[in-house]
Amino acid sequence: MDGTDDRAERDKADAPPPGWTLWNDEPRGRRILVFRPDVFNEDNDLPAECIPTIMISNRSRAQRPGAAHVPTDTWHVVLTLEPEIEAVVDSYESREAAVEGANDLGRRFADGEIDYREPYQVPRESYFAQLDAVLGGEA
Repeated sequence: MDGTDDRAERDKADAPPPGWTLWNDEPRGRRILVFRPDVFNEDNDLPAECIPTIMISNRSRAQRPGAAHVPTDTWHVVLTLEPEIEAVVDSYESREAAVEGANDLGRRFADGEIDYREPYQVPRESYFAQLDAVLGGEA
């Protein structure tokens, strides 16, 4: 097997799950997946700022100025539903494991296995109903 076959297998393993689009992929760095950008836009009732996003990064998650620019040994996978709403935060020891974990998280979200209502302090029932419809049912 030559290097081309290895790369094809790796690219296949790294491919986002159905419904997810690779938005950004920095070599050895941050990776961003977005869910159904065809649905979350100004033409629909699902605002673009509410697009479910999975971010993979090894940057510090500390809540202090400049911390987000400090690399760490831990890779984080974060599913956000809106800019301030984190539904899932997982940690991994390598970027490869984080990419695999992010793809699994994306599959589970698309399959309706992630409770996206729980992180909200103030329920948004009309938004939840629309998201239920995009996911094909009740989460």
